[in-house]
Amino acid sequence: MRAVIQRITSARVVIEGKTIGEVGKGLLVFLGIKSGDDETAVSYLVDKIINLRIFEDEQGKMNLSLKEVGGEILVVSQFTLYADCRKGRRPSFQEAAKPEISEKLYLKFIKTLRDKSLPVATGSFGADMKVELVNNGPVTILLDSKDSGTVLPS
Repeated sequence: MRAVIQRITSARVVIEGKTIGEVGKGLLVFLGIKSGDDETAVSYLVDKIINLRIFEDEQGKMNLSLKEVGGEILVVSQFTLYADCRKGRRPSFQEAAKPEISEKLYLKFIKTLRDKSLPVATGSFGADMKVELVNNGPVTILLDSKDSGTVLPS
């Protein structure tokens, strides 16, 4: 499971001219789900995302988490995070999980965030969406659940 996380001052998802999800200060999370992903990947990414210290403290240092700043999250499904562009010019998406599996894990991801009492807005799974955002920083971070077993020195 992959997540591209952007620190934002605001973001929204529009479908056919109608806003279906909108947040203020917080994070925009583009979520890609790979074949073989499971609820362990969901737990790892949710914990990592809500506890990442990427918001500025009083001294201007990235030292505060989403929870600490009372931020919101907008979650958008994005199978294209598993594009394989190594051969030819057209991306292959064979690594992405099938839609019926992806949707279940996408919904589990959202539920897990909400269970942590976080304000969560969403896109619409599988829809053609327009995503508007104001990236704060800019700060953009890529997380991958395959890295969950890797321990790096502090």
